[in-house]
Amino acid sequence: MPASTSETRRVAVLADSDTRWKWGALTARRLTTDESPLNGFLLRGRATPTPRQLDEVGVRADSLDEVTAVEFLRRMEQDADRYDVVVLALVGGAVQAMLHGLARAWQGRAKRPVVVTGYVGVVYEKLADGLLLRHGADLVLANSRHDAERFRAVYEGVDADASAVTECALPFLGGAPYEETHDPYTVVFAAQPSVPDTAADRAYLLERLVGHARLHPEREVLLKLRSKPGEHTTHIEEAPYQKLAQRIDGGLPANCRLVYGHMGEVLDRTDLLVTVSSTAALEALHRRIPTALLTDLGVREALGNHHFTGSGCLASWDQLDAGHLPKADEEWVARQGVAADGTYDTAFDTARARVTGLTGADRLPPLAPYYSLTTAPGYLPRILARHHLAPDGTPLPGAPAAGKEPGPVRQIVRRAARGAYRHGVQRVAPVIRRMGEL
Repeated sequence: MPASTSETRRVAVLADSDTRWKWGALTARRLTTDESPLNGFLLRGRATPTPRQLDEVGVRADSLDEVTAVEFLRRMEQDADRYDVVVLALVGGAVQAMLHGLARAWQGRAKRPVVVTGYVGVVYEKLADGLLLRHGADLVLANSRHDAERFRAVYEGVDADASAVTECALPFLGGAPYEETHDPYTVVFAAQPSVPDTAADRAYLLERLVGHARLHPEREVLLKLRSKPGEHTTHIEEAPYQKLAQRIDGGLPANCRLVYGHMGEVLDRTDLLVTVSSTAALEALHRRIPTALLTDLGVREALGNHHFTGSGCLASWDQLDAGHLPKADEEWVARQGVAADGTYDTAFDTARARVTGLTGADRLPPLAPYYSLTTAPGYLPRILARHHLAPDGTPLPGAPAAGKEPGPVRQIVRRAARGAYRHGVQRVAPVIRRMGEL
């Protein structure tokens, strides 16, 4: 495969949800150029994004295919010469499975694509577990100086090579700096699918949002939702706000409504961003929009808002109702990769230079994840088996579509099965759990 320039570098992105497709596709663009060919692959599962969700991200791929893990690995084995960079925008276990599968698929090759992975947002839980599952990629992207330091410490703490850790920033920051010119004044609550995770806590937050709208009828109060009923995101949403809103006494006030769409477009008209711990908070802080991380349900690791301690942005609905506007701590913001000081344009320079150097090398070493049958013999086989891979990265007997492309009938059956699964997860499972609590 000839050495590539940034203008011609060809990229494959494998993603397993709408948010990870957003991160992976935009990361690919940051590492290359808008003109570089981008081929997208969606890992088949409960969170495979719908066309509407893909449109909302706003990144266009030259091709977009839905695949199983085994199908993707077969493509990468057959078409390794077509790609210079492969971005794995997946949950940690899936990244580990792909690293082992790709190591087998490219075994013996002097030239192979450069493999990049990372996190879609704030890393506030399972730090060691998630990082070690991502170890083995050529670049493990850290979204901030704070994350880069933590990532290296974890790898060095287990005697794993930490050289892949590369500091950059979230790829979807941007937009015009905040100006206090909106009429009406607009408050946006950025909802999360699984934080908080109980219907009671979610109903409480919705009631407080509605209460704020009634207390301030001169303001526009928006509930920004990630998905519509029936759609899935990275996390399962068992108590959608759309349903909870139907139970509000008297309905939503005239100045309060539900909105969808691109987060950046919503932030264009936002005067106060409110959330529990959504990555949207970092997008707002990047623009210097006043941002509040709610403390009503506590400051807890389970909620993720503990990540924002020291930010100056923790506040309760009572404080916001009374007119409080949080002011972000500049030092904290700088360490979190928000780049509100204007340095965002250079945030990906180091990562881009590393990719250029690796793609131009005559030979790349084989992929070598930290987890192996020597370091994790009781853990790794389970991780790989979830994706129908043996411990050596080869497809297990009976793996779906291991040797051929799925036919039209198989594709129709898959779509129907996935729809039934999503219905069961979102509609049936919560009912069964509630019955079990009686």
